[in-house]
Amino acid sequence: MPLTTGIVGLPNVGKSTLFNAITRAGAESANYPFCTIDPNVGVVDVPDPRLQGLAEMVRPRKVTPTSFQFTDIAGLVKGASKGEGLGNQFLSHIREVDAIIHVVRCFEGGNITHVSGQVDPVSDMETINLELVLADLETVERRLNRVARQKKSGEAEAIKEHAVLEKLQQVLADGKPARSLELDEEELERIRSLNLLTLKKVLYAANVSEDDVAAPEENPHVQALQQQAAREGAETVVISAQLEAEIVELDGEERKQFLEDLGLESSGLDRLVSAAYRLLGLITYFTAGEQEVRAWTIREGTRAPQAAGVIHSDFERGFIRAEVISYEDLMRAGSQAAARDQGLLRSEGKDYVVKDGDVVHFRFNV
Repeated sequence: MPLTTGIVGLPNVGKSTLFNAITRAGAESANYPFCTIDPNVGVVDVPDPRLQGLAEMVRPRKVTPTSFQFTDIAGLVKGASKGEGLGNQFLSHIREVDAIIHVVRCFEGGNITHVSGQVDPVSDMETINLELVLADLETVERRLNRVARQKKSGEAEAIKEHAVLEKLQQVLADGKPARSLELDEEELERIRSLNLLTLKKVLYAANVSEDDVAAPEENPHVQALQQQAAREGAETVVISAQLEAEIVELDGEERKQFLEDLGLESSGLDRLVSAAYRLLGLITYFTAGEQEVRAWTIREGTRAPQAAGVIHSDFERGFIRAEVISYEDLMRAGSQAAARDQGLLRSEGKDYVVKDGDVVHFRFNV
């Protein structure tokens, strides 16, 4: 699915280290600003224990998880909205992503230079957010000037768009993000082409040291970040980028034991990927057969024909019906044959909204 989350933050907060751990892509990481100039793009599997459960039941020849795309964007600095530190170039990269993971440094350490000279997560958050707000304000004001001329001529659509832009201008001028303004679908559609930075959903990643990862509540930087993020209605995931870079080098059993020794149930990366998946309102459905058990990504609220189209356009074009069973019902039944005998398999038409965890077999004809 062509959705991507951009990883942003100030220089030297651990973005590229985190990106390397997520994707094992080997993006350049170094202790100097603007190390990442061109955005690195990587794809990561979405962790889902249900896929393994289906594989153990069906015993397919192949198991394919669904995936998610991350883009590592260079560190922004104060003044980025005015072009400082190649700001215009980096801001344009952010415009291309669907959501933002804002990495914030929550660890001390003299060997890693902080661009402002001290670790202050709330100040770091505000620096980045303000630059995004200022960039959006400039975008909105430019558009307002053009629409104002059309409004004078009495164009109905221009009048409506102008009203939305004025509301946005006021919110942004107050230093608040565009997403803090409650806009209906019609209003959102009128400004969609602006691709505003602060209209994108945000997830904060608190990057801590290995010593703090098991007890983040004892880290005052994490606490400050979580409180500020909560005021914005945003989620925070605590993660140690350096530690995760070590974890991804371990195999399954070593990895499991390593996490247990740290007192963790899952890796920070698994939690971050899952949180990013939720942030975009994505869900997973499954197909299961002898050839392959596979997870598929769709947006929440997707109807059956469109969900089928994720597999192949012919599936959507020739959709007849979907044979559906929930993952939980299938596991309780013990097998696909038993589920069918127990009447747990449902036949759904084109108005059916696919649910997270549905196991689906599509019938189609083209």
